[in-house]
Amino acid sequence: MELIPNLPNDIARECLIRVSYDQFATLLSTCKGWKTEIEMPEFFHHRKATCHAQKLVVMAQARVDPDTKQGVQKGCSLKPVYGLSVLELDTGNWVELPQVCDEFPDGLPYFCRIVAVGYDLVVMGGLDPVTWEVFGSVFVFNFLTAKWRRGTDMPGVRRSMFGCASDDDRMVYVAGGHDDEKNALRSALAYDVVKDEWIPLPDMARERDECKGVFHRGKFHVVGGYSTDMQGRFERSAEAFDITTWRWDHVQDDFLEASTCPSTCIGGDDVDMYMICKGDVVASKNAKWHLIAKLPGDVCQIAYMTRWQDKFLVIGSSRLEESQNAYVLNLKKSEWTKLEIPEKYCGHVQSGCYAEI
Repeated sequence: MELIPNLPNDIARECLIRVSYDQFATLLSTCKGWKTEIEMPEFFHHRKATCHAQKLVVMAQARVDPDTKQGVQKGCSLKPVYGLSVLELDTGNWVELPQVCDEFPDGLPYFCRIVAVGYDLVVMGGLDPVTWEVFGSVFVFNFLTAKWRRGTDMPGVRRSMFGCASDDDRMVYVAGGHDDEKNALRSALAYDVVKDEWIPLPDMARERDECKGVFHRGKFHVVGGYSTDMQGRFERSAEAFDITTWRWDHVQDDFLEASTCPSTCIGGDDVDMYMICKGDVVASKNAKWHLIAKLPGDVCQIAYMTRWQDKFLVIGSSRLEESQNAYVLNLKKSEWTKLEIPEKYCGHVQSGCYAEI
């Protein structure tokens, strides 16, 4: 069957892989042939391999009240309402994703985690913005259908402030955090997005509250955090779960250069890890940290950082409760470029993830 009348199918496929991600749902409903083609894993891989995948940053971001220019909850000046914003890196456009299944009338849960897995965006956990109840819920947004579905809740204790990361294929790995009584956790889980199933992992060697999860070189790295007894005093250590052996490696006691929040840690192609520490972008290679670049002054209160190819995106502000600014660092040129942020999208960024769709 011809995908496009009077065109060879290889040419038709070249047309389809160039369609913008926000038009996928329309393509799927156009004809069965297009639906079958686009839903094939080969389509996704070919789109990435030919550099036609679109680079997106999805963020849990405070919605901005146009009257006050602050991210606030209607009728309450103190509680921000969070929604999902998307920055299209190739165009600089900012857009909103649909609300999560009308499940959260007061906005996204505070401190929820966001992870990209293939065509899916997974939103899990967090705290009720009104009652502070801990959620174990999982919601999945599919970029092909532009629809949300409910996933299976996280099993076991209701955890918050956990680390998580995706293998970019079908799995999301979760570790640490704390329970309802603020007890730091050693336990870990894996979520199969395709099967909608949770798989228990062996416990980590140490409790890790407010840790950072990074999937890098076939391992799920859990960086920093602190134990119940240390409450807020971050460790410098890290440990990694090897997916092949299904075991945790030995703890690296002095992985971080300083005892600090590890929330900006991200993996690198030619280095072990990048992060922001004391106003600097730094990188670790062969167990040694070195300076990459100084942060611009108006993002010194860092909210979020991610990397793609040879570029970094950093979002932050000059002071707490100020509007957010965004910069891109070109690693090859060691140059910062400031991005224009529409007023609607200048609210605080709580978490985010990078996705190629």
